Amino acid sequence: MMNDQPSEKNLMKACVIGGTGYMASLLIKCLLQKGYTVNTTVRDPDNLEKISHLLELRNLGELNVFRGDLTDEGSFDEAVTGCDIVFHIATPVHFASEDPENDMIKPAIQGTLDVLKSCANAKTVKRVIMTSSAAAVSINKLKSTDMGYPVSKTLAEKAAWEFAKENQIDLITVTPSLMAGPSLTPNVPSSVCLAMSLLTGLQYLINVLKGMQILSGSISITHVEDVVRAHIFLAEKQSASGRYICCAVNTSVPELAIFLNKQYPQYEVPTDFGDFPAQAKLTLSSMKLIDEGFSFKYGVKNIYDESIEYFKNVGLLEK
Repeated sequence: MMNDQPSEKNLMKACVIGGTGYMASLLIKCLLQKGYTVNTTVRDPDNLEKISHLLELRNLGELNVFRGDLTDEGSFDEAVTGCDIVFHIATPVHFASEDPENDMIKPAIQGTLDVLKSCANAKTVKRVIMTSSAAAVSINKLKSTDMGYPVSKTLAEKAAWEFAKENQIDLITVTPSLMAGPSLTPNVPSSVCLAMSLLTGLQYLINVLKGMQILSGSISITHVEDVVRAHIFLAEKQSASGRYICCAVNTSVPELAIFLNKQYPQYEVPTDFGDFPAQAKLTLSSMKLIDEGFSFKYGVKNIYDESIEYFKNVGLLEK
């Protein structure tokens, strides 16, 4: 189990690259609660609307907000200076992009290398934890430019490993599956909307969910808090090395629909998907993470109990 204070490595100062997002903002909250001083980067520190949820976390501890942009070389130097641990969460996402090569793939690779250069220059960074994506593990035939996001995650991770090896950086990558659970962000994260689509009945998102199963072989879901806990666990665990998959639940669209229909009958989740594959063809295994000593707190029922409560609170589901 994780200690309440930074471990024997005494990692007291952390930097979170790309702090405004779903997982990143919860990571900042948890690090502050554990006694870390936290630096974070955002694209526009003057946009109070976008960073208000971060500024509220300052009552938990010392949080410094810096400007940093994946497309602006050298912009992470100041934020990384003096830090023991760097969490690289930021990634460019433009799902509707007509030019994924320039909108997602190149900025993801260049931005990642820029972050790692800042870490190498800082001389204080003991470990870098980089968030990849299960899309980089499970989606096959990564050649189509229609799949800019998984391609960008895959190539950015590959570039990171090469740079880390050349520059003796202790790099660990975490590949989380689809995340659900409540969010601190002003906007509802797209991943939760996707995980909740069978309950909200938004057909275009249900189609995305089905497409995800066709492409990757399964619907794999994890509570965002477990993903955050895994990041901190791997930052503090001296024996950790390499790449870790972080996935709590492997299921399929029809299996998930049957579970949700039975568990939450008031939402009348449809369960007939015709000849759509009823079972997952692939399982994302978190065995390496579990063998390291990590345990997941949330199973599928807890994940959906909390996600439903969150959706009710933000007005996206009936009370």
